[in-house]
Amino acid sequence: MDAQSVLNEVARQAAVCTRCQLHFARKKAVPGEGPASAEVMLIGEGPGFYENEQGRPFVGAAGKFLDELLAAGGVKREEVFITNVVKCRPPGNRDPLPEELAACSEYLDRQIEALNPRVIVTLGRFSMAKFLPGVRISDVHGQPFWKGGRLVVPMYHPAAALHQPSLKTQVERDFSRLSEFIRQARTSVPKAVESQRSDPETPAPQKDEPTQLSLF
Repeated sequence: MDAQSVLNEVARQAAVCTRCQLHFARKKAVPGEGPASAEVMLIGEGPGFYENEQGRPFVGAAGKFLDELLAAGGVKREEVFITNVVKCRPPGNRDPLPEELAACSEYLDRQIEALNPRVIVTLGRFSMAKFLPGVRISDVHGQPFWKGGRLVVPMYHPAAALHQPSLKTQVERDFSRLSEFIRQARTSVPKAVESQRSDPETPAPQKDEPTQLSLF
């Protein structure tokens, strides 16, 4: 099954999913959007009010800010794939619960495998924890790590900068380096991962520990 078919199948399954309690208040699931050929995958935390209404990720105020951040980083929204760790809105925009994260984990894993992105940008602590458990986002934001053969860059969620203006400069600075991270991933990507991009039957190499990549 090609990447687009996998993404379509995940979207169909998420739309009718009943694996956790989030489906009770769901209007529309938000599986994610973007091209199957995207080099960059952005992973947020969960849909909000407007996302639940429209079935699209990052369409509210945080989404507008994200569009501006991407543009400042030299990347267009339509070039990246955007999703969340949970595909249905947590009530009142609360944090997703462990059982909800676990219920959606398979969907996200399948999306990552299908896309095989060069760069994964985590937005917020819950998506960061999938790749860098036990790490504080304030300590590592904007720092690239090799994890599972991909470049993972933890960043603050755009909504955090809207709620805490003191973070805005840091968020803008981190996103301004997005093109730099993409270039690094293209030139430094392990050969085994590069071969997988052209041969989807080759399993991705796995690493037990994240390795920080020095860009300096």
